Amino acid sequence: MLQAIIFDFDGTILDTERHDYGCWAEIYQAHAVELPLATWSNIVGTVHGDFDPHQLLETLTGRPFDRAGLRAQRRRRLVELVEQEPLRPGVQALIEAAHAAGLRLGVASSGTRDWVEGHLVARALRGYFGVVRTVEDVARAKPDPELYLSALAALGVAPEYALAIEDSRHGMMAAKAAGMKCLVVPNEITQSFDFSEADLVLESLAEIDLARLFAPGALYP
Repeated sequence: MLQAIIFDFDGTILDTERHDYGCWAEIYQAHAVELPLATWSNIVGTVHGDFDPHQLLETLTGRPFDRAGLRAQRRRRLVELVEQEPLRPGVQALIEAAHAAGLRLGVASSGTRDWVEGHLVARALRGYFGVVRTVEDVARAKPDPELYLSALAALGVAPEYALAIEDSRHGMMAAKAAGMKCLVVPNEITQSFDFSEADLVLESLAEIDLARLFAPGALYP
């Protein structure tokens, strides 16, 4: 039976992915070049890894930039946009219903702790979660399962009794590698990804309720 739900943060609780890409796209456009969405999509749900948006901008324009200045510019714009972003549909209702039903709740995010915790506190959501794990808590970010395994251990729940809610392929792969069921709700940036390995794919969390999750044979025995 379902005992815990672990949420991804970026793109799942808040649609930050659209703004994260959009902020960099604005910078590129200001310098008369384009940041292909297909290039950006490769890093959604994980850390930048081998992709460096500063390096690509310098390659496309043929000149160096003040990287610290670009990071500060992009951060200011991102914070401005995300602060105005509502929770994704159905998120608040599902969190409240799951908490009232006694399910253990957690967050497993490839974002930084100040980013994730800051937004959860600002939206009055932090108190619902028994654990928040971020990229600073692990050696390897998604698609490695370490974030989910760490959150599960802190909640005291075995993987087979927990549900991950994700928006990206990297996140889905991390959850499945951890031995969890995974519900995916794609967003504007991730809607074209291959989620064939997910246990359930929905357009919105507003489509689901706990009765459906607890229904015999739905996702859990």
